[in-house]
Amino acid sequence: MKRFQTFDISERYNSLCNSTLGREAAPVIGLTGNFQEGACTLLEGYFMSILKAGGIPFIIPPSDDIDTLTDTLRPLDGLVLTGGADLNPLICGEEPIKELHNINPRRDYHELLLARLAADRQIPVLGICRGIQVMNVAFGGTLYQDIYSQMEGECIKHNQDLERGYASHTVRIEDGSLLSRIIHTKTLAVNSFHHQAVKEPAPGFRVSARSSDGVVEAIESTEYKSMLGVQWHPECFILENDRCMMPLFQWLVCESVSFKKAKSLHHGMITLDSHCDTPMFFDQGINFAVRDPKIRVDLHKMDEGHLDATIMVAYLKQMERTEEALLAATAKADHILDEIKDMVAQNNESVDLAYRPADLPLLKAAGKKAVMLGIENGYAIGKDIANVARFAGRGVVYMTLCHNGNNDICGSARYNEEGLGVSAFGEQVIKEMNRVGMMVDVSHAGEQSFYDVLDISRMPVVASHSSARALCDHPRNLTDEQLRALAARGGVAQVCLYGGFLRKDGEATIKDAVEHLNHMVKVMGIEHVGIGTDFDGDGGILGCASASELINFTRRLLLEKYSEKDIRLIWGGNFLRVMEEVQGK
Repeated sequence: MKRFQTFDISERYNSLCNSTLGREAAPVIGLTGNFQEGACTLLEGYFMSILKAGGIPFIIPPSDDIDTLTDTLRPLDGLVLTGGADLNPLICGEEPIKELHNINPRRDYHELLLARLAADRQIPVLGICRGIQVMNVAFGGTLYQDIYSQMEGECIKHNQDLERGYASHTVRIEDGSLLSRIIHTKTLAVNSFHHQAVKEPAPGFRVSARSSDGVVEAIESTEYKSMLGVQWHPECFILENDRCMMPLFQWLVCESVSFKKAKSLHHGMITLDSHCDTPMFFDQGINFAVRDPKIRVDLHKMDEGHLDATIMVAYLKQMERTEEALLAATAKADHILDEIKDMVAQNNESVDLAYRPADLPLLKAAGKKAVMLGIENGYAIGKDIANVARFAGRGVVYMTLCHNGNNDICGSARYNEEGLGVSAFGEQVIKEMNRVGMMVDVSHAGEQSFYDVLDISRMPVVASHSSARALCDHPRNLTDEQLRALAARGGVAQVCLYGGFLRKDGEATIKDAVEHLNHMVKVMGIEHVGIGTDFDGDGGILGCASASELINFTRRLLLEKYSEKDIRLIWGGNFLRVMEEVQGK
């Protein structure tokens, strides 16, 4: 009688546990399941490709509940939008043509939401066949319902009779594309099982491959996001022991490792944006509690970008310096500070005011975001030195001495033909700021004012949102000499994400901002540089356009080989060190 082979499960369990000690966990990659006839299924090639690329596959069943979708994405490090049925043309505002095949409305709704939510959170995404179409439609692109009847010219065969693991035609990959860097070839043999296809790529995407008949075979993000879609089925090849498509899955896993590492860093540190102008939109009826499209900083975007704290400023445009105008400026500053506090109070379950660095970890531990208060333009104090202590008492952590134009404190970097520096009254203001524990901010100050401040202040000073003039010759940026002088006094300069301060021509990108940061670190040292986005002022660049995308900056810092310690310093450690010293806490 044949006996079954037995083994000791306890011994095997212990062996497996011991083999995982000290091993860094692989990234978790979500894969959308194909829900039909009451079952959620996934073909073997998908999860095998992820496993062999070094990821952990996690099948996502469809759900209509937004909270469930959000919670599902939270532990994921990457996402694959898998293949399947046609998309419903009604989603695109079109009536179905007779050539339309089966549709799956439950998958449509689920996956379109999932794609948008994943993109909001900067989760790396790979779309496959139907997945490229979902990705494209989710962000405003259009589709052919049927390429054979709707495209001009004669199509090649796009629904092969060959086994799925074999190629049936070739695609031409665009030079300089992400796909070309992944595949390292201009022509790639692919399989094909579709009759729908991308017609026009969505805003923020570009075509990166086409077949010989012009059908779009791949699209990718133009906004420095880890998003790529292909029309073919790369997951099928591994089942024939053909690894030709594994670079696609290895790319996704590599991007997911980077995203996972960035998330882990943000979880264990305080991230602070030293300058945002969201209060400028208060008169437009914004809602800080929702993902408001009118603003770049709100609670949802802070959560998505893993930003813990932001310094919101009461911005004052430089106006006349008559007694009446100065009193109005002071009143306006008080009004804006009241509005910020009211906004925080209305959302006190999710956000609170912070007045000193020690408040930030306490709020983070409580699951709350933090808002600190600043004033942009010393015009706010008028000619009354007592306003310095009064604003400090209201919780203002720094005051930018001027804005675009001279005031009674100092000469500005703009509209200051006389080259004015700090006035006698300005000297009193700076000394009073030192006394009451309010940081002196020299962003917007002219060069003479800058050096005067360094001579006057007995405390380190900051530039809350300024970049490097050596890389972009703008009067608002700091020269290398200024950067060195600021560092020598223990101060900090925060890279500003306004395109006009990052490059003189063309659209500024996250790469430009990192170049400025790298330069400033080289000139000043790692202990004197940080990030002040100027979001909702003029800030916002390609690849880092809102608070939701700030984790992309961390991923770039990792790519530049900054250490965890360095990243902690850049993401607020340096700025908060100055704040602690100034406040004497």
